[in-house]
Amino acid sequence: MKNLNIPVGVSDFEKIRKNEYYYIDKSGLIEDLLKRTAEVTLITRPRRFGKTLGMSMLANFFDIRKNSKEIFEGLEICDHQTLCSEWMNQYPTIFVSFRQVDGLNFNGAYDMLTMVISELYKEHLYLLDSDKISEYDKELARQLIQGVASAKDIKSSLLFLTRLMQQYYGKKAVLLIDEYDVPVAKASSHGYYKEMLDVMKSLMAALKDNTALCFSVITGCLKIAKESIFTGTNNFVSDTILSPRLSESFGFTQADVDQMLKDADLESQSAEIKTWYDGYHFGDADIYCPWDVISYLRDFQYGVAQKPKSYWKNTSDNAIIRSFIDYAGDNITTKLETLMAGGSIVQHIEENLTYDYLHSSEENLWSVLYLTGYLTKVRDKDLADSLPDGCSALMIPNAEIREI
Repeated sequence: MKNLNIPVGVSDFEKIRKNEYYYIDKSGLIEDLLKRTAEVTLITRPRRFGKTLGMSMLANFFDIRKNSKEIFEGLEICDHQTLCSEWMNQYPTIFVSFRQVDGLNFNGAYDMLTMVISELYKEHLYLLDSDKISEYDKELARQLIQGVASAKDIKSSLLFLTRLMQQYYGKKAVLLIDEYDVPVAKASSHGYYKEMLDVMKSLMAALKDNTALCFSVITGCLKIAKESIFTGTNNFVSDTILSPRLSESFGFTQADVDQMLKDADLESQSAEIKTWYDGYHFGDADIYCPWDVISYLRDFQYGVAQKPKSYWKNTSDNAIIRSFIDYAGDNITTKLETLMAGGSIVQHIEENLTYDYLHSSEENLWSVLYLTGYLTKVRDKDLADSLPDGCSALMIPNAEIREI
């Protein structure tokens, strides 16, 4: 067995590359995104499938303040020299995550949001020293930094920052928003959904008719209906687990896992890892949960675990799932028994959800279980019969989820 420097819990791309952590190359995502003409791309995947690391990679690639040539050296994207010359470290870049925005009531969550915005503005203090920025705009920026800005200014803070950066650099900004749906998911659980939705919808106005915006990439677990949060956003493309376009950019493919096991001299663990952590079908690709694979290999290397176990269930609360089970009651018992026995159920999948209507139907239950990684699609080639339009055959993906 060879010890690999496995980055469990590290989602900072620069740190992984500079500290020589083991890294499976997903830089092809950059080319895939730049091939698109979409101004706004929403990418949804279950938690712990590499969304934040992917966004950190994008931030390091585009950010005009960085010199990232060294950390991308040897990766797939560097085979595209013309693209790298045009885009690498050439654009003002805003990278913000809303993962921390949580609270038992709206005031508590809103305080967390103002902190996130404050920390974001602190990353761009150089704007306050520029004669390209008016004194009026500098004063507003100071209020946002100090956390004393009005609700109106908090709501327009992303739009305002893109415009400040365009003024400073003379170029349109790239806007990267990670975990966009966490604030409304938490709000739905704690009873202040409408208030938080209003704030997040206003923040997302930075995506609508913004002349200072080059393009934006957004990630989350669920695709909240466009009419609910992205109203008026033009040239909008979403990439969910049903989409084939970016299916291999998040999560590990079989080839990724085979190479990792070979490098660790642990091919003997291949069958067990496949049984426990494989089985997700994103678009046309078969995908492993990366969090599970690297967590198990780390523990195996250090003698902490000699058999696979469930890592994914402890990475976040399952409040939405539990609330669905409570809501659905006995109606789902037969279907759950079918799933637990290794069978599949045929259901309509609704990709466009709003948190205030999640409990409006049993159909939404199965959609959420699928979109959040508790279920997966049966591959078309494994289906015995054709399915009704808009329906999918769903199954439990692996031993870990069956245990959960």
